[in-house]
Amino acid sequence: MQHGAPLDGPSPFAPRSGPGGLPAEVDRLVGRDAELSALRGRLERSRLVTVTGTGGVGKTRLALAAASGSQDRFCGGVRLVELSMVRDAPMVDRAVLEALAVTDHSARPPRSVLAEYLADRELLLVLDGCEYLVAECAALAAELLRRAPGLRILATGRRPLGVPGESVLPLGPLELADQPDGESSAVRLFAERAVAVVPSFAVTEANRAAVGALCRRLDGLPLALELAAVRLRTMSVERIAERITDRFQLLAGGDRAALPRRQTLRAVIGWSHELCTPTQRLLWARLSVFAGEFDLDAVEYVCTGSGLPAEEVRDTVAALVAQSVVIRDEAAEGARYRMLEPVREYGAGWLEALGDTERLRRRHRDWYLGLATSCELDWFGPGQAEVAARVDRDLRNLRLALEFGLERASDPHIGQYLAGSLWFYWVGCGRLSEGRHWLDRALRRPGGNDGARAKALWVLGYVAALQGDTVAAVAALDECRALAERTGNAAAAAYAVHRIGCVALLCHDVPRAAELFGAALARYREIGELNSHVLLGRVGLALAMALRGDLEGAVAQCEQVRGVCLRYGERWALAYALYVLGYAAWRGGAGARAARELLCEGLAIHHALRDPVGMVVALELLAQLTDDGQGAAARAWPSLGGLRGGAHLDLDTAVSRALSAPTR
Repeated sequence: MQHGAPLDGPSPFAPRSGPGGLPAEVDRLVGRDAELSALRGRLERSRLVTVTGTGGVGKTRLALAAASGSQDRFCGGVRLVELSMVRDAPMVDRAVLEALAVTDHSARPPRSVLAEYLADRELLLVLDGCEYLVAECAALAAELLRRAPGLRILATGRRPLGVPGESVLPLGPLELADQPDGESSAVRLFAERAVAVVPSFAVTEANRAAVGALCRRLDGLPLALELAAVRLRTMSVERIAERITDRFQLLAGGDRAALPRRQTLRAVIGWSHELCTPTQRLLWARLSVFAGEFDLDAVEYVCTGSGLPAEEVRDTVAALVAQSVVIRDEAAEGARYRMLEPVREYGAGWLEALGDTERLRRRHRDWYLGLATSCELDWFGPGQAEVAARVDRDLRNLRLALEFGLERASDPHIGQYLAGSLWFYWVGCGRLSEGRHWLDRALRRPGGNDGARAKALWVLGYVAALQGDTVAAVAALDECRALAERTGNAAAAAYAVHRIGCVALLCHDVPRAAELFGAALARYREIGELNSHVLLGRVGLALAMALRGDLEGAVAQCEQVRGVCLRYGERWALAYALYVLGYAAWRGGAGARAARELLCEGLAIHHALRDPVGMVVALELLAQLTDDGQGAAARAWPSLGGLRGGAHLDLDTAVSRALSAPTR
């Protein structure tokens, strides 16, 4: 498999370890010492600082440098929220929750959860790319700052947020005039990036005038300078300066001063576009439908077609990487690709001009629908952790696919089906609140396919039940059951009965729960269903049996589940079976040590899959077995706001303490 060339262009940061973490710097910030000092000073004096400026001027880079240097000052840390690809207003709050790794399974508004989580923390929040949803970002910042006195916010955007108390730092281009200690900041940046492209490059007496002229013609815009440096692979700096001058005179009708600064970057990107082959330009435009990172398999499916044969896709991606149009990041799972936002926007404009946006977005949606479907199937097997990690990596593109699926009046069933197919992620990986958001939106759409609607309904019922919203859960499940029986959808009917049993168990109606679990399992047998749901249905029945005193029967059920799990490599359902086995061991007199071993084995699985529901219920039982577990559970229950009320817990800390706690 051929991959792209190493990254030579304008990517100043390497991939970071997880959502919200600051990326590692891979090349140094050049020529911004004064601005960096000013920004740090403003952060000392003001709780909200916004760096403003035109595209490509380096707002993000400066903000991240300032944030990185401030990490020791904030005991709650520094978290990055990337908003440049967020277009759905409610997703702004959820992007912050994700960056903070806040786990909350309640049905409360995300902003309330955020405010409560941040209320007593000293933390710096970097909101990067606020220009697309300025009003929403401003409202969020104002409320969080009001309710969290230890919070400071560093925002970037093309204009201020307009919040009272905001300190605005306008960021201009790099200094063009020579400095007392040598060359101008713009020249130094160009020279440093040029060396990354052509190691033998140096600013000499012979080329100094051409380099200076080029920097002036590019207005000292960092991204424009970096893109121009890439051209040194094929032409001299003198020739680059001439070509840039010719292009600007054409764009501005011969009057260079008539070209606005915001057009300078667009002109340089446009020149890069002109230097691409027709095939490269076409792929550039088509890649603009992706949000954030993507892989080559997705590119081959989405972008192949008229004018771009499948066999040319990988080489064309490599060529765009070589020109710094596309950035390649190395990750443990293989190469991932992305485009900087100004470059992506330019490609999106060309795709729109080609009249191909609708078709490409549909192909993008279909690819990620296929990904969700395959991940749903793979969830029942040994690769659950890998499935969870895959969805994590592609979450931004899955959100974009959901958005497209739900905004199209002609086929709302696809959005419904996609939202339902991700049930394992919403429920098993700590995303109940986001899942509820998409499912509610999907089911507000009229019409659609009966099967897709039934699936979204039982998944909504499942999610709402775990949030403690039993009224909404029962309404959705009753509707699903009626629709399934009317249309002969035996699988959806079984899932609805199963989840109504879960609601009964949560409401402490154990006899009815046992009856419903038994009925659901009978339906599963009739249709030959075997998956994680079936195993969880058996675990639910076992728990109901245990709560009614039939410990022997409960153990027998769970041992059968454990055998099936071991045969198929299923870990998620196994963890819940271990919980019931731990409960039975404790109640049956086997002793706290035996119960604790079972519970800790299950807790480790839940923790690996990021399943807060499983973690919290295991912690509660451990609380009754260990002194430290008691404290861990007391802190853990608030994360299930709908069931016990409250805010967020650092589950990693609670789990690590519980796993290392001594047995009574």
